[in-house]
Amino acid sequence: MLAEHTGPRGRPRLTTRPRRPPVTSLDAPVDPQALAVGGRIRALRRARGLTLVQLAAEAQLSHPFLSQLERGLARPSMVSLERIARALGSSQVEILEVVDDQRTADGPVVGFVGVADGSTGRYGQAAARLLTPPDRPFRVMEMSGANLDPGDFFVHAEDEFVHVVSGRLRVDLDDEGARVLAAGDSLYYGGGTRHRWSAVGDDGYRLFVVKQRPEPV
Repeated sequence: MLAEHTGPRGRPRLTTRPRRPPVTSLDAPVDPQALAVGGRIRALRRARGLTLVQLAAEAQLSHPFLSQLERGLARPSMVSLERIARALGSSQVEILEVVDDQRTADGPVVGFVGVADGSTGRYGQAAARLLTPPDRPFRVMEMSGANLDPGDFFVHAEDEFVHVVSGRLRVDLDDEGARVLAAGDSLYYGGGTRHRWSAVGDDGYRLFVVKQRPEPV
């Protein structure tokens, strides 16, 4: 910036003052949680082979919003997160797990999860707890719920295994039919199978679900 001063003979003299750098959005503090969630969404989107525009259409959200989300510049509401999770064949708890667990594949191969440990959140209409870190080739989830309405179908590219610990569960596999599982029963279905489930009776259900980890394309 130039400033005008008077010289020894009364003539104006121009001097230069140091210019302050402009404030940009990059100067704003980065929210590490928003950045972690955005990175997880981006990784899942790429694993599915989707562009931002395609994911926006599937989730019925705007392309600019998803772009900001992936860069950690925005936070999704629970409704938006559910739409994104379903469009990616995932769940809220799987997307949010990176906020609670930042371990990498270089970590120990033996891990202990106590009864009060593990990331928790929603998986459809069930409450879920993750029992394995996100970097392992499969993930194990403990789920419980009492929903009598199965809700919308889930579909994802990974194989999935369900084991009923208590209660009774009705699993609807769309074209593959539906069946009722009791305590001790298990069910395995391949990737791409549309599925949804609900409780049978008022006692609810408790499950262990084993799901393959999404592979990058």
